[in-house]
Amino acid sequence: MSDLSAFPIASRWPAAHPDRIQLYSLPTPNGVKVSILLEELGLPYEPHLIDIGKNETWTPEFLSLNPNGKIPAIIDPDGPGGKPFGLFESGAILVYLAEKTGKLLPTDPAARYETLQWVFFQMAAVGPMFGQLGFFHKFAGREYEDKRPLERYRAESQRLLGVLETRLEGRDWIMGDDYTIADIATLGWVRNLVGFYEAADLVDYKSLKNVPAWLERGLARPAVQRGLNSPARP
Repeated sequence: MSDLSAFPIASRWPAAHPDRIQLYSLPTPNGVKVSILLEELGLPYEPHLIDIGKNETWTPEFLSLNPNGKIPAIIDPDGPGGKPFGLFESGAILVYLAEKTGKLLPTDPAARYETLQWVFFQMAAVGPMFGQLGFFHKFAGREYEDKRPLERYRAESQRLLGVLETRLEGRDWIMGDDYTIADIATLGWVRNLVGFYEAADLVDYKSLKNVPAWLERGLARPAVQRGLNSPARP
């Protein structure tokens, strides 16, 4: 049996199955990246729900694994060298798990870097911009009298959707015929933008052809549906 006692987070959220990957997360657009990938790969894992509404990411135990105080984070009991290994930041986790299994990340060097380019595009552009649009359109920011931030993030989100629309022309997936971690990184954010954030009309989503078709294909995958609800909310 794996020993996770070196990780303080395992004392607050004990592992019932310490031989499995431990996922500390919440089904947000960033959180579901990792749960979807774990489901796609078929790796055994144990999800632990981290309640950001109760500030659980700022507890000493969580910060001991991720000093940035954000979900998701993992412990792999069979990490490099066969030793338990903790990792945070969703993009890093995607790359780690894909390389660990040799799946969903091309081995050809050029295709690998091209895939990583689109993962980083999500991390550096899609996630931050869509998240800010959600804040100013649906959450507390909607009460601000100054609508310039809303307009800025609306315009930038619409531009980024245009980048994806162009990329997906003639392609089923971001990398063409192959479904990869680039798709997994981005699906949840587009879904949130047009669904939970209720911003479809704001970004003229109906004018797009390729992005909605790609999102529909992604959401039709059973592993995606399972991952969207992991860890399960109470």
